[in-house]
Amino acid sequence: MSDEIPVWVGDRLIPMDKMEVHRRGLRHPAVSVFVLDGDKVLIQRRAETKYHSPGLWANTCCTHPQWNERPEHCALRRLNEELGITGLYPAHADRLEYRAEVGNGLIEHEVVDIYLAYARPGMTITPDPEEVAEVRWIGLYDLAAEARRHPERFSKWLAIYLAEHMDRIFGALTRG
Repeated sequence: MSDEIPVWVGDRLIPMDKMEVHRRGLRHPAVSVFVLDGDKVLIQRRAETKYHSPGLWANTCCTHPQWNERPEHCALRRLNEELGITGLYPAHADRLEYRAEVGNGLIEHEVVDIYLAYARPGMTITPDPEEVAEVRWIGLYDLAAEARRHPERFSKWLAIYLAEHMDRIFGALTRG
């Protein structure tokens, strides 16, 4: 896996070292996926070996696209790499931008393409232990309430998504 990710310099993307991007808090593309089963969301606790936000709960999966990788292909790739999930068809839900300190002197300044995918009956989940410590299904409103009560347990981006953009991301689920 390359240690370079795309970063915006002016109005164009250039490849740059991932750690440098995060140390400097440079604006870069990202992809986040939420897998849903009814009103439940699959979340993951990040592996303790992750370079930032280790051990924190996050959305189903998230990453940076590789150079010239389309966001929808990136979403499929990371579902498989992080969780062993195949055969889903994520739909683009929104594009958001946020900036947050994520620990160890690192800053995420991401323009995130967010995708929703619906679980298949009997779907197999096989987390990669280098990426994911554990997974769980939780109701969307329970997740939002838990993130408000215990923000220290959740990644900064998931807390931002739930607090500031829940209706935009989950649409009909939140209007019920």
